[in-house]
Amino acid sequence: MEVFTVKDLAKIIKQKRLSMGLTQSDASALCNVGVRFFSELENGKATLQIDKVLKVANFFGIKIIAE
Repeated sequence: MEVFTVKDLAKIIKQKRLSMGLTQSDASALCNVGVRFFSELENGKATLQIDKVLKVANFFGIKIIAE
């Protein structure tokens, strides 16, 4: 799936989390980020720290490729 917006990435992360049966609290702990950050990520907040976004994407096996 191609990602064109922050909302696109948020949707993918939420789908991955739900498919694993994790709550936001569980997922944030496993990714070593705060629950608030995780919630804001899934809601598509555009001003999040990229290093944390990449950490979460990596945990869920989401590859981000720049061309």
